[in-house]
Amino acid sequence: MFTGIIEEIGEITAIAESGDGWRLTVRAPKAAADAVHGESIAVSGVCLTVVGSTADTFDADVMKQTLDVAAIGSARVGTRVNIEKAMPVGARLGGHIVQGHVDGTGEVREVRPGAQWSVLRVSLPHELAPLVVDKGSISVDGTSLTVSAVSAPDEPSPWFEVSLIPETLAATTLGSRVVGDRVNLETDILARHVERLLAFRAVAEGGSR
Repeated sequence: MFTGIIEEIGEITAIAESGDGWRLTVRAPKAAADAVHGESIAVSGVCLTVVGSTADTFDADVMKQTLDVAAIGSARVGTRVNIEKAMPVGARLGGHIVQGHVDGTGEVREVRPGAQWSVLRVSLPHELAPLVVDKGSISVDGTSLTVSAVSAPDEPSPWFEVSLIPETLAATTLGSRVVGDRVNLETDILARHVERLLAFRAVAEGGSR
């Protein structure tokens, strides 16, 4: 479990094919310093398991499904990534509940720099659009953010916007995002549960008629 509060920006230093997946080596001194085999680390919002580490790097395997679904599938050596270690029991929940299970990807449509912050507009897959609400929470590349605007329900190409404060711009990879970049999206788990419950209720009510 994660909070979406990024601890450092890491860099992919090696990618090796492993079956139909990858083994990544990520340079992230803070995370690697006390990393242990089997623990979870979120890499730009993707929960990965540590399989080896040095003083400043860790290795993790990425399965094919993750490569197909998440933006990490287009990563290269040198790609910068957001790093967050799993939340310890008893810690403050500074962001929101993030599982590290990417729902899909979006594409940066617009970057509007302001005097002190920047606004990103990101495309939203149609199946995720009902789960994103104005002032709700969303994880973008593993970063916990508040939705500042969202497209209308009848918008043919759904989108949402997030406003990035200077700290977020400096402490995460979102500060260097440009139009056309793919980003990992994870919607609020509570919204996903509500959608599932409503789907079952609709089926039950339809069958009782």
